[in-house]
Amino acid sequence: MTGDPLVPLLDLPGVRDAVDRARVACEELRWHEAFRRRWREVRAEADLRAARASAAVDGAPVPLSAVRALATGSGADAGDGALRLAGGSLRVTVLAATWRPDLGGPSAATLPPLGHVLARLHAAAGAGWLPDEDLGRVRGAGVAPRDLGGLGPAPDGGEVAERLALLTRTVTATRAPGLVVAAVAHGELLALRPFAAGNGVVARAAARLLLTTRGLDPTGAVVPEVAWEAGLQPYLAAAARFATGTPDGVAAWLVGCADAVVRGADEGRAVADAVLAGRLGAV
Repeated sequence: MTGDPLVPLLDLPGVRDAVDRARVACEELRWHEAFRRRWREVRAEADLRAARASAAVDGAPVPLSAVRALATGSGADAGDGALRLAGGSLRVTVLAATWRPDLGGPSAATLPPLGHVLARLHAAAGAGWLPDEDLGRVRGAGVAPRDLGGLGPAPDGGEVAERLALLTRTVTATRAPGLVVAAVAHGELLALRPFAAGNGVVARAAARLLLTTRGLDPTGAVVPEVAWEAGLQPYLAAAARFATGTPDGVAAWLVGCADAVVRGADEGRAVADAVLAGRLGAV
C-alpha cells in the first residue's frame, strides 16, 4: 500500500524478527486441543485474566477469584477502590469480546471506526466512578488526564482529537501485520491519554482486540497483559520512549509488544490446559 505509515516499521531493528516470534507463538497456541470444542471456555477464562492483570497494571491488584466473582454477579465492586477499577477493566474486556469473530469464522473482523470503539470502551471502564460527562468523551482543551503521569506531559485536548482521527484512519487503511497495528494503537493511546482517566485499561483492551480482529490471535486467548503486569516499570519506560517518536523508541516498543504476545500465548496455553483438566476453579 503506497504511503502506508506502518509497514516501514517492520524495517526497524529487531522488529521483523519480533513480529515473526509473535506469529509463531500464536500459531502454536491455535492447535491446542482445547480449541476444538471448548474455545469459548478458554476465551472466557483468558478474558478474566486479562481484566485482572490490566487492572493491576493501573494500580488495582485484586485476586482472580474476586474478578471471577464480579463476572458471575456474586461480587460487588461498589465499596472498594481497587475492585471498582477491576470492575471497570472487566466491563471493558467483556465489551471488547463482543467485537471478536468466532473461532473458525472469518480470519479478520470488521470493527466499527476506532474512535467509536474507544468511546464505548471508555464508557464501560469509567461507569460508576467517573462523572457521566467524562464517559467516552475526549478531553477538551486545557484538561489534563488524571492518570499515567509517569509518561510525561500529555498533549492538549485539541491535538488529541486530531491525532485520534489520524490513528483511526491509519488503523483502517494499513496493511501492516496485526502485531504492528495493535502495538502502535496501544502506544499512541498511552501517549495521548485521550480521556480524563481510565486510559490504560482502554489502551490495553483495544490492543488485545486488534490482535484478534487483525488475525494474529484467532483464539482470542492470548493475554499480553500478564507480561505488562510482571514488568510494570519496563512497560512504562518503553511507552515513554515510544511517545518520543524516535526510531529506537518505536522499535523497542514494538519488540516489547511482540514479547508480551509470546508471554501471553504461554498464559493462553495454561488456560487451555486448565480447561481440559477441569482446574479453573482452583485458581
